[in-house]
Amino acid sequence: MGIFKLKSDYEPAGDQPKVIKELVNNLKSGVKYQVLLGVTGSGKTFTIANVIAQIDKPVLVISHNKTLAAQLYNEFSAFFPENAVEYFISYYDYYQPEAYVPRTDTYIAKDSSINDEIDRLKQKTVMSLLTRRDVIVVASVSCIYGAGEKEDYSKLAFYVNVGDKLSRKDILSNFVELLYVRNDINFERGTFRVRGDVIDIYPSYMRNLAIRIELFDDEVDRIVMFDPLTNRVVEERESVAVFPANFFITTKEKKERAIKSIKEELKERIEYFKSRGKLLEAQRIEERTNFDIEMIEQTGTCAGIENYSRHFSKREPGQPPGTLIDYFGNDFLVIIDESHVTLPQLKGMYRGDYSRKKTLVDYGFRLPSALDNRPLKFEELMERWDQVIFVSATPDEFEVNLSNGVVVEQIIRPTGLMEPPVEVKPMDNAVDDLYSEIKAATQKGGKVLITTLTKRMAEDLSEYYNELGLKTKYMHSELNAIERAKIISDLRNDRFDCIIGVNLLREGLDIPEVNLVAILDADKEGFLRSTTSLIQTAGRAARNAESKVIFYANKMTDSMKKAIDEIKRRRKIQAEYNKKHGIEPKTIVKSKDNKMLQMCNLDYMDTLEEFDVGVKPKDIPKRIKQLQKLLKDAVKKMDFESAIKYRDEIEKLKKLDLEV
Repeated sequence: MGIFKLKSDYEPAGDQPKVIKELVNNLKSGVKYQVLLGVTGSGKTFTIANVIAQIDKPVLVISHNKTLAAQLYNEFSAFFPENAVEYFISYYDYYQPEAYVPRTDTYIAKDSSINDEIDRLKQKTVMSLLTRRDVIVVASVSCIYGAGEKEDYSKLAFYVNVGDKLSRKDILSNFVELLYVRNDINFERGTFRVRGDVIDIYPSYMRNLAIRIELFDDEVDRIVMFDPLTNRVVEERESVAVFPANFFITTKEKKERAIKSIKEELKERIEYFKSRGKLLEAQRIEERTNFDIEMIEQTGTCAGIENYSRHFSKREPGQPPGTLIDYFGNDFLVIIDESHVTLPQLKGMYRGDYSRKKTLVDYGFRLPSALDNRPLKFEELMERWDQVIFVSATPDEFEVNLSNGVVVEQIIRPTGLMEPPVEVKPMDNAVDDLYSEIKAATQKGGKVLITTLTKRMAEDLSEYYNELGLKTKYMHSELNAIERAKIISDLRNDRFDCIIGVNLLREGLDIPEVNLVAILDADKEGFLRSTTSLIQTAGRAARNAESKVIFYANKMTDSMKKAIDEIKRRRKIQAEYNKKHGIEPKTIVKSKDNKMLQMCNLDYMDTLEEFDVGVKPKDIPKRIKQLQKLLKDAVKKMDFESAIKYRDEIEKLKKLDLEV
């Protein structure tokens, strides 16, 4: 019996059994790279789940965006309810990286808004990897950024057993060293409280569950897990482990050594600037770094402490940082989902990060060691991979060549569904024609996805159709992962019928109710209208038996022709299979429950629903006034949690207003 237990009401069908067997045999024979070319709706995730069930090693699934990562997390959680399925994405709802623009002498301080729930899930991911092997981590490309040192994080875990000889002072000192904060009034994640010989701690990776340690003299008498809201005891334990509250944690000895090393680098950097007559830069780096050193000495951390990570881990200049991948060890499987998009992102992340930080270093805002707080270079990432499966409906030449042509095709859909037929219509009358098509699609109970070339056109089109009585929503790039997941959930639950966006409606968006996909300006050659993009976007309608795709264009481009030809090829293969086996195509039936939304407890989204995230530019001032009134009312009622949410929403809208 393997470490993973797959739960499903379905058995592999179509060409899934053949594909699963081939992928597993390749893994067992030591094949390092292989490609799964699976058409949209053919059950690639189910196929991969069956592969995982037959191997006994941890799995890392990398997705190119947070929305798709959330969807994959939902699906793998349903397939493996008894195993540790974890979610690891960037925990920033809003992130403005530190930067400097020499041309205008403008310094931009780092500004961010951390999503507390996603931060917890990242902590939980690391804890699971350190304590068990049956782990599936669904991650965004942020997993190749620095995430602290595995050695320090695991070494500093605090283990407590019933019967241990530990004084109250010893336990509290350990919690402080793990960067937990004492708070006897507001007991929340990342804090601990003390009442006589009873010590409660709320680990940073737990949700609605805390640990209580009861002492008798200087001996641990009892350990329980309890609900911090109701104080109800959930479970009695003989032992418990408490992991650090932060990835970037280190021992006292390493901290002292790091401070010494930072001071040495600072001295060299000051001399470097002065020898070149750059006195302003010398003064700037001296003041900023000395302030950070003082904060580290006094509190154990500072703003931007990750920029000194090389000193804490004792790495040489240029050596790669510690990342999530280090926690997997040497024997694990990597799944690169939508590889034709994910791989280019992974390749480009180091260069973009280096370019921004090099300017900060050159002008005295950061020490050169800040350059080593970075994502992995693609070559470094490849060195850390054990075995990899690239998954895509349209794999690029790079991954095919890397796999030495080991491409396993999954063209047959067990449901009998074929690639949707493609119509080509003139762009000149697209808006009015599309209105009629949307009406026809929604009258059948279906949903519609529309992709445009520009953000402004998507906004205007959404506003126009709403005025005509259609229920549409504009999905834009400023939404965080949870907000996007909510929009998709609302579409499936009939709160509206149509999503309009630019490049948000392509890879992996799994909405079986979609029976119409419309691509405007399909003849505008480029990234958004390449053969790959057209096939991927059309594939969003491949889970519905009555679906179709419309390319609105005034001419037939090479990309359009190639896309249509490939779609016809796949339709033919499926049609022959259906005829041979007497299969009638059936729309996929998928649960509308969204584990991601349930997990993140988005009740507050309903409170703010009248001020939804799809705000139109012209409505921003009015919406801000409405929110300000709600803010004042909340303050009067002393409902400060709601007040904070209203305040944050106002700030977000003000930023949007400035950009417009």
